[in-house]
Amino acid sequence: MGLEFYKGKRVLITGHTGFKGTWLSKILLDAGAKVSGLSLDSDTVPSLYELTGIGKHIEESIFDIRDYGATLSIVRTRKPDIVFHMAAQPIVRISYEEPVRTFQTNVMGTVNILDAVRRTDSVRSFVNVTTDKVYLNEDKGTPFTEDMPLDGYDPYSNSKSCSELVTHSYRNSFFNGRTCSISTVRAGNVIGGGDFSKDRIIPDCVRAALNGEEIIVRNPGSIRPFQHVLEPLFAYLLIAEKQFGHKELEGAYNVGPKLSDCITTGEITEMFVKNWGHDLKWIDRSDKGPHEANFLRLDCTKVQETFGWKPVWNIKRAVTETVNWTKVYANGGDVVAEMEREINEFIKDRENV
Repeated sequence: MGLEFYKGKRVLITGHTGFKGTWLSKILLDAGAKVSGLSLDSDTVPSLYELTGIGKHIEESIFDIRDYGATLSIVRTRKPDIVFHMAAQPIVRISYEEPVRTFQTNVMGTVNILDAVRRTDSVRSFVNVTTDKVYLNEDKGTPFTEDMPLDGYDPYSNSKSCSELVTHSYRNSFFNGRTCSISTVRAGNVIGGGDFSKDRIIPDCVRAALNGEEIIVRNPGSIRPFQHVLEPLFAYLLIAEKQFGHKELEGAYNVGPKLSDCITTGEITEMFVKNWGHDLKWIDRSDKGPHEANFLRLDCTKVQETFGWKPVWNIKRAVTETVNWTKVYANGGDVVAEMEREINEFIKDRENV
């Protein structure tokens, strides 16, 4: 996949100050897109968005997507060709502590951006980024396909299930006969350099490594579809491009690693430890926290058959690149140059898949 399509395109990213939003902004800027962002300030310290200085190169608006009037005004003013909706409260544990904010942001935020898009004729392609956790998960071990029931258990997962349903309703109610194509993408657990979020295993590993502490692993036996952040981002870009002017391609798509790369939290922690070195260790210590699914795998046949998409980097490479970025950061190096190196190598490796 080349990125020539995006040169000169007006692209709006909601949630652009987040981990994935920063990486996506970087890719699009390098491709020559005219990028604008709509988001709250980054809520992590340190912040990948601030470390990279991405905000100097895009037209950004810092406000809450729960504000419908402001959202509508920005979309109408920017007149984007393409919208990637990633603004969310994304942490399962925080959703138990703040369920109202989680539902307001993840459900009404989706309503607000979709309603703004329906009132703006410029948008030709809309991608709502949800999660692998939208499915009714009874921990039976079966990989999820897009036609399985949506019923996330916890407030975060359920709010994303609702976001899916909102998107389907808007597409059916307001976009039939219009030129804007709308899809949802259900990605697996992403890892990569610059993720400093709370209550995620790789950021927990990074913090422990940087502080010279042991890594605390709460659920080492939980299976997750871990993948490098560039995997879903290039899938979003591919889907947004191919459905642009081709409404027959809109729909719901899973994006995850090969089933053989769906490993346990303990296994990915061990990979991180071996890559990092310096006698880093991890320990199993359950804190008896709120319910989280034990088993998550995605069947990605649909996106492969529809768009020819395939995963590029296996889990070992994903962990290696995450450690590489983190060591550049820890040593005071050029993290933007490291991002560019990884993006360029990923693009080159795609050609050989």
